[in-house]
Amino acid sequence: MHFILTRVAWGARSRQPGRWTAIRGPEDSLSPSSLTMATDKLGLNLKRDVGIIGAVSFIAGTMMGSGIFISPQYVLSTIGSPGASLIIWAACGLLAMLGGLCYAELGTVIPESGGEYIYMMRTAGRVVAFMFVFSFIIVMRPASATGIALSFAEYAVAPFFPSCSPPLLLVKCVAAGAIVVLAMVNCLSSRLATIIQVVSMVVKVLALTVIILGGVVMLFEKGTGNFENAFEGTNMHVRSFGIAFYQGLWSYDGWNTLNYLTEELKHPEVRLLCGDFFSLLISPK
Repeated sequence: MHFILTRVAWGARSRQPGRWTAIRGPEDSLSPSSLTMATDKLGLNLKRDVGIIGAVSFIAGTMMGSGIFISPQYVLSTIGSPGASLIIWAACGLLAMLGGLCYAELGTVIPESGGEYIYMMRTAGRVVAFMFVFSFIIVMRPASATGIALSFAEYAVAPFFPSCSPPLLLVKCVAAGAIVVLAMVNCLSSRLATIIQVVSMVVKVLALTVIILGGVVMLFEKGTGNFENAFEGTNMHVRSFGIAFYQGLWSYDGWNTLNYLTEELKHPEVRLLCGDFFSLLISPK
């Protein structure tokens, strides 16, 4: 789980002996270019300490979250057949790959951190960008983080309650604690956050590898009977395809993570493309 703090620059100042003086442009206003130049002069640039391993870990680690452990059962039950569910997963992966390539191009053209916010501000203006970031901070990101944290908490406390469901209050407390700890880590050190992201990605890959190997063993032991009529029982309603597609896309959520820390990447013109490609390639979906 990864939290990104979007940095919004409301102004820039240049220090002179004895006082602070606002930097003014030719029309007595602050343009985006003058803000960038002033920021560079004040030495407020972010440290570029995220390499290719960290880039892949940020994307793959974000995508391999609660969705991959929860969504498959809902995709299969909604669409009704193994063959159709595999097609849904392939279509979701293709869409995520195309989105990642588009965002890699955007990150190269506009090499600034902030993701959708900075792209909207540079193209549609501050009002549209503010409306997006307001809804993102108030609704979108908290809802997503809450779902991921609750899924983590349920799996974390389940071993302590083998014969019954864990108390809901305990699950919520563990989820809240996880959010607070990870938020503090991301505020204190991007390097420490990268290390935690890499370690968590390795753990999740190992867990998913065990699940995949178990599935392969079951396939050889019980045969391929489920694939003889792979599309039998497929629910052909548009609503079912839409819900299944939504569940699949939830598992791929996070392919745009790297664009929120473009200014922290080493050689972002290369790392963005490689990070998106390799993370989607190794993501076991």
